[in-house]
Amino acid sequence: MNAEFFSAIADIEREKGIPQTYMLEKIEQALLAALKKDYPVCAECARVELNPVEKTVGMFMQRTVVETVENPNTQYSVEQAQDKSPGAVAGDLINEPVDTSKFGRIAAQAAKQVIIQGIREAERNIVYDEFTSKEHEILTGVVTRLDPRTGAVSIQIGSNNEHTEAMLSPGERIPNEPLKDGDRIKVYVIEVRKSTRGPQILISRTHPGLVKRLFELEVPEIFEGIVEIRSIAREAGNRTKIAVLSNDSDVEPIGACVGPKGSRVNAIVNELGGEKIDIVRFSDDPTEYIASALAPSEVVSVTMLEDGKSCRVVVPDSQLSLAIGKEGQNVRLAARLTGYKIDIKPESQS
Repeated sequence: MNAEFFSAIADIEREKGIPQTYMLEKIEQALLAALKKDYPVCAECARVELNPVEKTVGMFMQRTVVETVENPNTQYSVEQAQDKSPGAVAGDLINEPVDTSKFGRIAAQAAKQVIIQGIREAERNIVYDEFTSKEHEILTGVVTRLDPRTGAVSIQIGSNNEHTEAMLSPGERIPNEPLKDGDRIKVYVIEVRKSTRGPQILISRTHPGLVKRLFELEVPEIFEGIVEIRSIAREAGNRTKIAVLSNDSDVEPIGACVGPKGSRVNAIVNELGGEKIDIVRFSDDPTEYIASALAPSEVVSVTMLEDGKSCRVVVPDSQLSLAIGKEGQNVRLAARLTGYKIDIKPESQS
């Protein structure tokens, strides 16, 4: 029976990845709690020992042999000890085996609950450790349920051999993105938290980090560090501006991101449900950088203002609405991308 017991613990390690040492510790705690519950008077001397090498389970009451007994619950006199173990002397330990068949039903149930709880806790820790390593990364998930009332989406996400449910909140969904059960989508892991119900994984489809990781997946030059993403400004579902810089004079950063016939950027646009992406060239010169950031509009001039945080941009009259964008989106994204306040004027008023 003991052999089967330790074999079952080994099976748990293989199937669930829970270390045997962890399970043995939890089982010892459970058996000790049960032992103390059935023998409350001897709770102080109750002992449990599990030996996986010899495949033995020891449950006993351990008392110390003393000359003068001060605590009968934990001590034996020399005379008492010699009745049980001839030759016993002061300082020896006397172990009296416990008949586990006499365990009460309540005590056994308490032990079972501790073991079950230990397995659940270990499984949660394994999932937490696995997904913590995936913070700020992309994972592929499958839509399992949509809440028509709140707009929240349950997604089954996996990493290596571990799987768990994560909730894509309405605020982290791409606006008006059609999702249905069974859809496979990529999500960005913002943070992994511990909670009483297990690990809580915060995911997003609107985070700028999703765009960055998608470019790293699609553009080898970015993954290898030849082309560097310096800044991203995003209004999910509508438009994203991304500033790139090449660390190799032979590599054109915008061309590398666009790819042959636009294949690379189109793959990202499709993943984001048709969201427009403007790829602009980063520059250490603020005037050049701001002019690039206002693409696709042409720019006549950029004048930096005295506060060092603002600029005035002059554009052709015919390009004014394009520079500002629908509801000010183009200039708003350009300002967030560059970190400068941008005041746009038509050429006729400059």
